Amino acid sequence: MVVEYDGTRYSGWQEQLNARTVAGELRKAACAVVHGPVELDGAGRTDAGVHALAQVARLRTRSHASAAKLLSDLNRELPKDICVLSIEPANPSFHPRHDALRRYYTYQICNRKTAFARPYVWWVREPLNLGAMQEAASLLIGRHDFERFSDKRAEEKSNVVVVEHVELRPMEDMLLLRIGASHFLWKMVRRLVGAIVEVGRATITASDFALFFQSAPLPKRLQGFSPAAHTAPASGLFLEKVVYNEEEEDPGELRPAIPVRAFHRGDRRDR
Repeated sequence: MVVEYDGTRYSGWQEQLNARTVAGELRKAACAVVHGPVELDGAGRTDAGVHALAQVARLRTRSHASAAKLLSDLNRELPKDICVLSIEPANPSFHPRHDALRRYYTYQICNRKTAFARPYVWWVREPLNLGAMQEAASLLIGRHDFERFSDKRAEEKSNVVVVEHVELRPMEDMLLLRIGASHFLWKMVRRLVGAIVEVGRATITASDFALFFQSAPLPKRLQGFSPAAHTAPASGLFLEKVVYNEEEEDPGELRPAIPVRAFHRGDRRDR
């Protein structure tokens, strides 16, 4: 299944006790539709408040319903902020997380106040130095240890991530940052975005930023700077695409997930 969702009302993708999650709503809807238990796995464990344009999930069920009927029935059962975009049969050995080659996330930084798009952006009030931010973002390409940008989870055995794609550019009323990598650590993207914004604010330099994903001890002047303290809000982050074969590698043209200017013009479309 390919699933899009507005993560605002949810405590992330992964099912949890005593918390409303996207996977929990999907499981509840699927069980109601097939009248029995199901197995459900996702490609990425998005955090609380994070959105997805194309989360990939595996649903195992004994139901013999067609993909088209299952798609229709699930969307009728799901809440309005979760939508299954497509369903197709999968090889029994397929696993959406383990088989993924790359994941792409997009973050939306808004440079003006917006009343309607607020749940989908981070409004940064101060002027930002775009050139310095782009220089910092370009330093992410390659194999690095991102321990200082993660909130360690027990199942994460390594902090090393291979970043293969980064682009940061202005569009409409926003700065869009897209990052593609083999995988991501918990809160890694939001902490990278937060630190890059601090480069744009001139709190730290691009060269300073690079020191945080190198193994050498930090110089004294940077020891008071914590990436965790500058974690970007979840509202601006979207899981954009999950890649399973090299032919799908091109993420396409970078564009807003939720265009702020469309809201401003008053031509908002219901999703």
